[in-house]
Amino acid sequence: MSDLPERAGGPGAPEMRAGDADRERVAQVLREAAGDGRLTLAELDERLDAVYAAKTYGELAPLTRDLPAPGAAAPPAAGADWRPVEGAPSWRIGIGIMSGFQRAGVWNVPRKFTSFAFWGGGKIDLREARFEEGQVTIRALAIMGGFEIIVPEDITVHVKGIGIMGGFDQRASGPGVPGSPTVVVKGFALWGGVGVKRRRRKADKRAERARRAEPEKGE
Repeated sequence: MSDLPERAGGPGAPEMRAGDADRERVAQVLREAAGDGRLTLAELDERLDAVYAAKTYGELAPLTRDLPAPGAAAPPAAGADWRPVEGAPSWRIGIGIMSGFQRAGVWNVPRKFTSFAFWGGGKIDLREARFEEGQVTIRALAIMGGFEIIVPEDITVHVKGIGIMGGFDQRASGPGVPGSPTVVVKGFALWGGVGVKRRRRKADKRAERARRAEPEKGE
């Protein structure tokens, strides 16, 4: 995508000098992209530095080439269908007392899911899950136990738990694609831990392997 004006010699002729207004238009596109979750804050800072250092259209054009035009509808994420599935299981609690539990595969996640572990643990995998509402809250209480919570890469995640003599991993917090569900993980870990990790969906991995194999078939 290019937000540069057309000039004699072709649209956005690389050798033509850019003005302050051109740089500001590109900077605005980048800020909107960051607001939509298409760029991280680190990527935004890096590209803005390049914008204000650019002297020609040729230096500006690559900075927005991988972004949609402002106001354009975002393409749907491949394989991302968050609607509930009729007949799929829907669990509201998970308990691991000197044992463990697992919630994985295709299942309908309710608005609130409560999990408790004492000398045990549990695995909550949301990669193939469907969501009954746009925001889901997972409450995790781990005492001398732990949870592994796996979320897909394209949803919004907020981790707000507290760990005492234990851990509550908040590194997975961040925005998802526009329109994606929001998962809020909160709770408490004492002598235990709650790990929240982002992982790619199995369907996405299979699709990527298939795309990589296509050139080989044509040879």
